[in-house]
Amino acid sequence: MARWAVPQFSKKQINAAGKKLIDWGDNVFAYLDALEKINNWRSIHGHPLNTFQTTLRIKGRQVDPHVLVAQRIKRLSSIEAKLRRFPTMTLSQMQDIGGCRAILTSAEDVHALVSSYQRSDLKHKLHTIDDYMNNPKGTGYRGVHLIYSYFSDKVDTYNSLKIEMQLRSSYMHAWATAVEIVGTFTRQALKSSQGEEDWLRFFALMSSAIALMEGTAPVPDTPSSSHELVTELRDIELKLDAIRRLRTYGTAPTILENPQVKGQHFFLLELNVAAGQLAVTGYKSGAMDQAATDYLEAEKRFSASQNGDAVLVSVESLASLRRAYPNYFLDTNMFVELVEEAVGGNFLGMPF
Repeated sequence: MARWAVPQFSKKQINAAGKKLIDWGDNVFAYLDALEKINNWRSIHGHPLNTFQTTLRIKGRQVDPHVLVAQRIKRLSSIEAKLRRFPTMTLSQMQDIGGCRAILTSAEDVHALVSSYQRSDLKHKLHTIDDYMNNPKGTGYRGVHLIYSYFSDKVDTYNSLKIEMQLRSSYMHAWATAVEIVGTFTRQALKSSQGEEDWLRFFALMSSAIALMEGTAPVPDTPSSSHELVTELRDIELKLDAIRRLRTYGTAPTILENPQVKGQHFFLLELNVAAGQLAVTGYKSGAMDQAATDYLEAEKRFSASQNGDAVLVSVESLASLRRAYPNYFLDTNMFVELVEEAVGGNFLGMPF
């Protein structure tokens, strides 16, 4: 069995499959055919993704010895949601099918790693740098995204495939994790600016508070006065009972591990929110095809039940899973600590 999947369909077929994914009517066979093509499209990003995460790990450690690096293939539900949000986008244009992430200790470390990439002479083409640290999104999302186009002068099988690298500080990652966890439990797409206004405002304000802690740019349309920011944040936290709810959502799930999970390369995480269970299945590096097949089956199950989520990831060790994907372990601890510090105004030395 080949270690890495290879393209089986043309971009025209892939784009048609993307359209079918969001508009298949009652034609189940057309839907299943689209899934086959989309799964192959996702799988072929595996080799370029592995190449980029290896370099990211090396460069990241030069900046921060404690850097955490992980990679993932974009979830089917996320692909569908993005195609619906951007009707003119085709599946082959989507730049984050394959993504890797570096979680660094500080915002300064993020800046340093971005500079390292800008100075490097990688043969891959750097398409764009989306700097959401100096220019945060209105939702409060912060971090830096580097979009690369893969290139090999030896084998052109994967040339031109896009890979996205996300660089975050540990505080930025804690914020993004909390957004996903609250979205999971309240069944709202908060990360896409969809959902209850109070929660959206709470996360925007918290992001500005964290930005002040880190010395980076605040979120647009949040109070420029530190006093006003803390006052509004405290009011909305009380209204939502946010700290208590975050602690409740952060109750650790029962972890069901495959007996052979240790020493594996890929991990399939299946979070069943209703049952409070997280299933972890490990795959060796040569079992990418089987991992991709099982991933698709898990996505089908959760799509039908709406009770959870699945993701196929790769990290350096099993111990790194919780730190890289705390949303699947429902870990809100760091973010709750940040909220408590922010609503008290402690980080500003304010007498609240």
